[in-house]
Amino acid sequence: MNSIIGLTGGIASGKSTASAYIEEKGYPVLDADKYARKATAKSGPSYKGIIQSFGEDVVSEDGEIDRSRLGAIIFKDPGQRKVLNKLVHPEVRRMMNEDRDRLVQDNHVFLDIPLLFENGLDDQCDITLTVYVDESIQKTRLMERNGLTEAEAESRISSQMPLAEKRDKSDFVLDNSGSRANLYEQIEQFLSEIEK
Repeated sequence: MNSIIGLTGGIASGKSTASAYIEEKGYPVLDADKYARKATAKSGPSYKGIIQSFGEDVVSEDGEIDRSRLGAIIFKDPGQRKVLNKLVHPEVRRMMNEDRDRLVQDNHVFLDIPLLFENGLDDQCDITLTVYVDESIQKTRLMERNGLTEAEAESRISSQMPLAEKRDKSDFVLDNSGSRANLYEQIEQFLSEIEK
């Protein structure tokens, strides 16, 4: 019996690094962010609603949604974030569920979902797995990676459920406070557990 594994983390926690490694090991990883990009693309099902709700200002010259302009709006305003989520999340779920149901016939399937617990999607998983990092490391990594000020990094981190809370809700935890090699070692251990 194959499992559906919810993989989550926070911004700059190393979730993408973990999911890339899991994919390299031959497991399907369905990335909610990639589905969100499909849903919000010019040809996507959420595109028109976003422009109606947020105006032409969020459209870049090529006609696609400018993710950084939209991000600047929704990171500052929880009400606007809710509006966007209502437009995008149902479409993301629909597309992911179709792929999940097909792929789980042949293998364990990982659902890479940043807002796994926030949106109650952990209920649809057999196992939950959180990539955890200490908040001070998370802040430093985010500032370095995105060129943000400390205040900007804190604002982005505080817009999400604290990683410690995700860690406590999770069935398994990958602690990414150390080296990449150490993270990979923990993933190997987890994968051998689910294959037993």
